[in-house]
Amino acid sequence: MGRLDGRVAIVTGASGALGRAIARALATEGAAVVVHYGRSADAAGAVVDAIRTQGGRAEAVQADLSRPEGAGGLVEAAQRAFGGLHVLVNNAGITRDTLVLRMKEEDWQSVINTNLSSAFFCIKAALREFLRQHGGRIINIASVAGQIGTVGQANYAASKAGLIGLTRAVAREVASRGITVNAVSPGFIEAGLTEQLPAEVVRSYVEQVPLRRAGKPEEVAAAVVFLASDDAAYITGQVLNVDGGLVMR
Repeated sequence: MGRLDGRVAIVTGASGALGRAIARALATEGAAVVVHYGRSADAAGAVVDAIRTQGGRAEAVQADLSRPEGAGGLVEAAQRAFGGLHVLVNNAGITRDTLVLRMKEEDWQSVINTNLSSAFFCIKAALREFLRQHGGRIINIASVAGQIGTVGQANYAASKAGLIGLTRAVAREVASRGITVNAVSPGFIEAGLTEQLPAEVVRSYVEQVPLRRAGKPEEVAAAVVFLASDDAAYITGQVLNVDGGLVMR
């Protein structure tokens, strides 16, 4: 018996390293998973294949989440494929790093749209189902960048700080209906973007982490599974840092 047996989950941006780990972890605990992707159909298909190989249920769904109708279509696809929706994980995100003085308007707007606006659209679409069934779990993937700020990432940090604010505001709005809304805030994680960094840059980041290592995508995924499960039924409006102690509050 898994902690999420009989539940249906959407993971946005599930074709990347972190989204893949989250989708697989949810499926391992029994959830049927909608693997959302924007452009990487092959990568999303590989996630679905991996889940099905382990005996789980999954479907890949393409959607442009920068538009409300794209988010609505994603929720409808989950309902068609698996008959409902119980967990929404807003993981879709991009970076367009550069200093503020060099940052183009499109670099700012694309990050805000993908990282923050898409989460708003997905939450709004999912809430219709959650309110009807008097329950649901929303888990937003934030970042320590949204709590401490990072040089060259004003757009990314602003989007993740906004996601934390969105988490807390929506949590207050829907708590009386049995819906929880939380955020997981990863620190320096061995995934996708960090794999492209030079070794000396990686070392400099790791030296700032009290546990003296980078995190693994699976460690972030474990936090998501916990917040999606009944074990976290009395937790809402919180930010769970998975960062090796980088941000201590």
